[in-house]
Amino acid sequence: MSNSIAQLRKFVAPEIIFGDGSRHAVANYAQTFGAHRILLVSDPGVLAAGWVAEVEADLAACGIPCHRFLQVSPNPRAEEVMAGARVYRDYGCDAIVAVGGGSPMDCAKGIGIVVAHDGHILDFEGVDTIRVPIPPLIFIPSTAGTSADVSQFAIISDPQRRMKFSIISKSVVPDVSLIDPQVTLTMDPFLTACTGVDALVHAIEAFVSTGSGPLTDSHALEAMRLINANLVALVDNPHDGELRAQVMLGSMQAGLAFSNAILGAVHAMSHSLGGFLDLPHGLCNSMLLEHVVAFNFEAAPERFIRVAQTLGIDCRGLSQQSIKQRLIAHLVELKRAVGLAGTLGSAGVRSSDVPFLAEHAVEDPCILTNPRRSCLRDVAVVYEEAL
Repeated sequence: MSNSIAQLRKFVAPEIIFGDGSRHAVANYAQTFGAHRILLVSDPGVLAAGWVAEVEADLAACGIPCHRFLQVSPNPRAEEVMAGARVYRDYGCDAIVAVGGGSPMDCAKGIGIVVAHDGHILDFEGVDTIRVPIPPLIFIPSTAGTSADVSQFAIISDPQRRMKFSIISKSVVPDVSLIDPQVTLTMDPFLTACTGVDALVHAIEAFVSTGSGPLTDSHALEAMRLINANLVALVDNPHDGELRAQVMLGSMQAGLAFSNAILGAVHAMSHSLGGFLDLPHGLCNSMLLEHVVAFNFEAAPERFIRVAQTLGIDCRGLSQQSIKQRLIAHLVELKRAVGLAGTLGSAGVRSSDVPFLAEHAVEDPCILTNPRRSCLRDVAVVYEEAL
């Protein structure tokens, strides 16, 4: 891969407000965008944590009414996007605020696409399919991992095909992301682990992606450093605000990296797996990570050596094979330390499912920037090794 500084690169990002209390800027930005009625997209878990009511109160204090849309599954479904679009139109909304993890944020992006085009969300699968501007998007992430609040990705589940599909466009980059570490304090240790590993995978895949370059490398490397240094401690001490902030910052950096460098085979395979079994996205990534690293290492050894060094592995005097083994061992141990030691088999995947999973994974846009060209059989073998 070429990473010359002189090579043309594009970098897209939202306006970002990072830090404790940043969520309270929501009404100010709604006013800036001229919003008169907000569709507030979230889910029952975030509602129970109290963040929805808090955002509503901040908006109401500035005279901005909003209507809730909470019918969002952990993996947001096409029909939920369409239902949210109907609510947006029925209540005359003119902007969208999403509070939650990747699911409400991706659903909010989908709703924006549908209301702008008056079509069906399934019509926009793929890259650069959005033709007109979508309504203003203000996002308040409640997890440190998905980075939907800074990315040009929207991932939606299609239950009819038992798969997830990607929509990739700078049009779905939010207008503003209010990244408040305090909002992640209501996450339980399992969700903290899943989203943290997801963010680490974002950083690693972005750094070794064929779309990587100087504009994304610094974000990817800093994300790896922050997450590697703080995630295990955070899972053990979930109420530590400083650890929350460090991992949240790492997640943001990883999001800026992968949104612009794109991803690789871990995510292509994870999207297929998550759509098939409706599993948490970060858990899917964790079960595939070391197997894809093993497959990809020889295609970009200098990049993976840099990954190993960033994760604190002393590579001096070691052969490439030894570094590969130490990197894989480090990733396996980190996953074990945060409680994510499961395999595909333990999650319910059977060998007879592999052809279906592989077929959809090779059609995922993320496979295009994987450092090693991957055919159907390659992907099937990696799935089999992860069983």
